[in-house]
Amino acid sequence: MRKATDITLVRENLRLVKQLYPALAQRDLRSLRDLTRAYSLSVSQGEILCIDGKWYVTHAGLLRIALRARCFGIRTALQERQSDPLASRWVFRATVFKSRCSKGFVGYGDADPSNTSPLVRGCEMRVAETRAVNRALRKAYGIGLCSVEELGSFSPPQKPPAAGPHSNGYAGTNGSSNGQPRLRDQLCLLIRQHNLDPTLVKAYAADFCGTETLREASRDLVESFVTELAATAKKNRDALVCKLNSYAHPTEANP
Repeated sequence: MRKATDITLVRENLRLVKQLYPALAQRDLRSLRDLTRAYSLSVSQGEILCIDGKWYVTHAGLLRIALRARCFGIRTALQERQSDPLASRWVFRATVFKSRCSKGFVGYGDADPSNTSPLVRGCEMRVAETRAVNRALRKAYGIGLCSVEELGSFSPPQKPPAAGPHSNGYAGTNGSSNGQPRLRDQLCLLIRQHNLDPTLVKAYAADFCGTETLREASRDLVESFVTELAATAKKNRDALVCKLNSYAHPTEANP
């Protein structure tokens, strides 16, 4: 049954590819035939692509392979020390577990404005995580093809959610505009990196921006606060903690 299915898929892929890429050489068609037999990837489903005469697997294709192989799980973790939110540089580690007893196959993925397409500007964090997962999956299942998401110029567009009509640019878009890094992502990472109290940071931010709550502040003010917080935390964390503690509400002693 599997052999018959593979034969049908090979025929479908070759027929579609000849329509989409009529200039492909015979050696490229032979490569597609071999890849289809080896991995059972579908051109029509976007699981394998041809770019400049070379074949690339896609994220969808790798997930299909993992699902077919009954992958036990995938774990991702942001590498905070290697990441730089102010420069929109993100690094992720992904671990693929092929079975319950698997020790895991590890892959790393990084993304910043210099190695991603302008179409995904502002979404570098998600691109980095996808690249890490792809590399871990390729290691786990012996996929020699590079994934298309790892190519900066061809990364598929991933648009952030649009702001609502009454959004101030922070709450609605998570602080993202004009392709810049998301402010909420930057702030959360700074809090984790320097082990700061989130509640006190929000109180400090509201005071810095001159608003009742951080949500009411404009994007420019929040951006200035994030820059100030990052610089202060790096220069003198102890002084920053003292500053934050001044925003703590004193508790009344019980009579």
